[in-house]
Amino acid sequence: MKNDKKLKLTTRGRYAVMAMVELSLRGEKQPVPLVEIAQSGNISLSYLEQLFAGLRKNGLVKSYRGPGGGYLLAKPANDIHIADILDSAEDCVPAKRSTKDTAQTNKQTNMLWSQIGEILYISMKHVSLEDVTKERLQDHPAMNKLFETLA
Repeated sequence: MKNDKKLKLTTRGRYAVMAMVELSLRGEKQPVPLVEIAQSGNISLSYLEQLFAGLRKNGLVKSYRGPGGGYLLAKPANDIHIADILDSAEDCVPAKRSTKDTAQTNKQTNMLWSQIGEILYISMKHVSLEDVTKERLQDHPAMNKLFETLA
């Protein structure tokens, strides 16, 4: 594969996607306070603040201060892809590994994980936040095509 982006699924990414789904479901017209997202997702508020800093920096959410403040999606849910959320949560940064005396089997398995990461990244570039919130994954064209190709 020629794609230089790889996906690494971590707890950080899972929480970012979970929070964005919650925001998408609840915050169409009024900003949603992070404390409400933290409570509904059972996520620490300080951890959520860190995630939303990355989401805001990457243009996925807008913040509003003061009474009635909180967060809204910065663009329509169908324009936000899961890979964008994971990128914003800094999930696509490859893990740092020691380069000294790597065994051949480690090189081979690292190639495997790298390929899997690329497949996941390409797949998640085609799945929008709206696809997730509207539960359209079962018959999603990108997912069907991927599974047909792999079968």
